[in-house]
Amino acid sequence: MKKNTPKNVLLVVVLLFVLALALFPILYPLMSSFRTDKEIYEYSMPFQLHTLWPVNWTFENYKMLFTEYNFGQYLLNTLFEIGVIIPLTILICSLAAFAFTFYNFRGKKVLFSLFMITFMIPAESIALPLYQLVNNMHMVNTYWALILPALANGLTLFMFTQSFRDIPPSLLEAARIDGGGWWTCYWHVVMPLSKAIIVAMCLMTFVNEWNNYLWPLLVARLDNVKTVTIAICAFKEENITHWSMIYASSMFSALVPICIFLPFQKYFVQGISSSGVKG
Repeated sequence: MKKNTPKNVLLVVVLLFVLALALFPILYPLMSSFRTDKEIYEYSMPFQLHTLWPVNWTFENYKMLFTEYNFGQYLLNTLFEIGVIIPLTILICSLAAFAFTFYNFRGKKVLFSLFMITFMIPAESIALPLYQLVNNMHMVNTYWALILPALANGLTLFMFTQSFRDIPPSLLEAARIDGGGWWTCYWHVVMPLSKAIIVAMCLMTFVNEWNNYLWPLLVARLDNVKTVTIAICAFKEENITHWSMIYASSMFSALVPICIFLPFQKYFVQGISSSGVKG
């Protein structure tokens, strides 16, 4: 049996402190989502037990999200947008990765490098020029403004390309000998062998689009296209901040990606591992 040496005790204390720091940003909003604004302000400072534990529990905040603030509509808007983006992004980026991996054409390395540069450029630096382009095409406050800029994703292309390099070219050669075309090789050989990276990229795209804030803020201001992130920020008005509603909507919006990610985390890890950088 190990002795409780000062070193072990200190290690436990440090670990508990780190755990408390990690849990506080989750526990405080969760508990605050079950209390009123008045109670949040009353017990926020100085720190005490009721800062984390509500005095009067209430589910009214969650009820008001859907009865008074139309949060269900914003949730459906976001899910519809992502539901269109994911399959189109997977199709476009996997086809491009297929070409970069199995085709030989002039300028292949240069073109691939240009694609790689795109995911190194901060989204904020191209937001205004992109908004001007979308505005000139009369797509502001439409789903197209949210969907089209998200389809060509350099990172997704890179991950597919790295994963496809693990597939032996002999499999494609055998399919070609049997009379299969390039589409047959892509759809019936490469894609079935790439289930892990497909799931990983679906999850990554979902999380990125679900948490996207800046671009929807610019192009989706009407209720019929407004996303969850913009709806949450709407609770901060000019003269008042509805903290209870912010916490409730934040907890609800955090629950969705968690519920989607957990059942597929094994495939996510496999997909990321299979797309490691290769020479």
